[in-house]
Amino acid sequence: MEKISVCIATYNGELYIEDQLDSILKQLRPNDEIIISDDSSTDRTIEIIKALRDTRIKIFHSSHRNLILNFENAIEKASGDIIFLSDQDDIWYPNKVEILLNKLENYDLIFTNLNIFNENIKNSQAMFPVDKDYNNVFQNFVKNHCVGATMAFKAHLLKYALPIPKNIEMHDMWIYLIGATYGKTFYYRQPLIYYRRHDSNASNTGGKTTNSLLEIIKIRITWIKVLLKRMEKIRKHNKNIK
Repeated sequence: MEKISVCIATYNGELYIEDQLDSILKQLRPNDEIIISDDSSTDRTIEIIKALRDTRIKIFHSSHRNLILNFENAIEKASGDIIFLSDQDDIWYPNKVEILLNKLENYDLIFTNLNIFNENIKNSQAMFPVDKDYNNVFQNFVKNHCVGATMAFKAHLLKYALPIPKNIEMHDMWIYLIGATYGKTFYYRQPLIYYRRHDSNASNTGGKTTNSLLEIIKIRITWIKVLLKRMEKIRKHNKNIK
């Protein structure tokens, strides 16, 4: 049986972390784990997590004050065959794990649609039209539709993805590009998480970019450079071990 590792980066998430963990724990088996990397929270986040008294939750500490490095710390500690990424303030659909595990029998990385809400979950709306397909790699390169909080992938991709390059802005886009380069990716059109939008979100998911066109182009050029550099490094490594 394949082991699941759910990786969560936390920072001052006391308001919503219990709801998020509750929605995840209900779907996990005894041998699965939740890896939490906490970036020096000053509120009750860790206290709330520990109060759940669930041995599947493993807490690690970070002091990077950087979301990407905090997620990297969690991912590095994961021991599962399948990695799920999660934010600290969302809510998973009750069938998310079951659906994605079934899909991962044929793919290496899955990302899904998501329902966005503010305070009232009943008023949530899908971020992307459910009749649109975002399986095209070039399309996602131009405009990212791969939201990390919806992502699940096979752990073998980590040997290509880690360490995460220091000069990129999105860990989810990096992992997606690695998945598309060294495996098969799939987009699931239906939402499988409720994404909570509030003033303290660590990322701008669902919001309009503030980058200019020139900045967007520069970011994409950086993506190409770091991906080509990683591919060359992997090629040389594979050549040396033959």
